[in-house]
Amino acid sequence: MEITFSLNEIKAVAFKLINHFSEKTILFYGDMGVGKTTLIKELAIELGVIDTLSSPTFSIVNEYQAKDNLLFHFDCYRLGSEQEALDIGIEDYLNAGHFTFIEWPQNIGSLLSTIKCNRVELKLNANGTRTAILMPDG
Repeated sequence: MEITFSLNEIKAVAFKLINHFSEKTILFYGDMGVGKTTLIKELAIELGVIDTLSSPTFSIVNEYQAKDNLLFHFDCYRLGSEQEALDIGIEDYLNAGHFTFIEWPQNIGSLLSTIKCNRVELKLNANGTRTAILMPDG
């Protein structure tokens, strides 16, 4: 599924994506500043999170209570190795059965190789819109 949108349409995009996710682990790809965290904030709202989401750039992972579930939001940008992800217990998070949104998943690629997931790739278009491409089993 591919959706091109402006930022003022992001709520509707989040709704569409949530309804097309086939897995609870979602990998977010895209250049710095393309809007991964902004989209994740809207997805969290759709899942019933009432807390204000913040980027876990420095904490690596933030945990939120959703309506009927937990949401783990990872930002793996600063990880220097997959061992660092293992040191914070990423395997426990991945196997917990809760929603897990991961930015910069390419930094922990082999740790995700056996995990069923969806992949969302975000691209910034020349006219300022974004394109989100949802792919199953990332």
